[in-house]
Amino acid sequence: MEIVGDRRFVEIPGDKLHVLPPLVIQSALDAQRVERTLQMANALLESDEMIPTVITDSPDLESVRECRKMDLALRIVEEYGGLIQHWRMGDSILEWIRQCEMTFEMNGELRPFLHPDVWPHAGRSSFVTLLRDKSVDTGGIEPETAVGMRLSFRQPPPLNCCSDQFLFYLKSTLASTAYQTWARLSPPPVSSLPPERFRFEVHAI
Repeated sequence: MEIVGDRRFVEIPGDKLHVLPPLVIQSALDAQRVERTLQMANALLESDEMIPTVITDSPDLESVRECRKMDLALRIVEEYGGLIQHWRMGDSILEWIRQCEMTFEMNGELRPFLHPDVWPHAGRSSFVTLLRDKSVDTGGIEPETAVGMRLSFRQPPPLNCCSDQFLFYLKSTLASTAYQTWARLSPPPVSSLPPERFRFEVHAI
């Protein structure tokens, strides 16, 4: 086992560079879906009476109200779009981890490191750390938050199931807690995978 700072790394025999399956990242929302989401956000604002009370001296009260409604709807679309992007990234990462686990199981040199009865060993969260160590471009999305969002929802939650409080304040806390709980499922101590011993491609679709 190699120790660097406060991190432990599994020590893989030899100097072979191991190739892992490609990470396939799902694309961002398209313009048509954004437009549909905006329509749904407007409908929710009306049904839930979420539009703040307008206090103004302007004679064109309805115009001011519509402006505020549009601003809030756009914020909801932005927050919901971010949720969906995190969910998609998390779904891509979890699928990649599943494929990596299969690759480890088929490789005699790597197989022991995923079994908790062998020390040091790696856990599923070690693959998320590997993404960090390899500086994978995730479009500004933190892999841990993305995985936590995917762990929280089997399917992307529809907008009408998300409260404004969840979208604006609670979703990041939920995702963080979900990831930390999931990461602790592997018996400690969990070691990192040495990034210089692995190679994989990243594809966006």
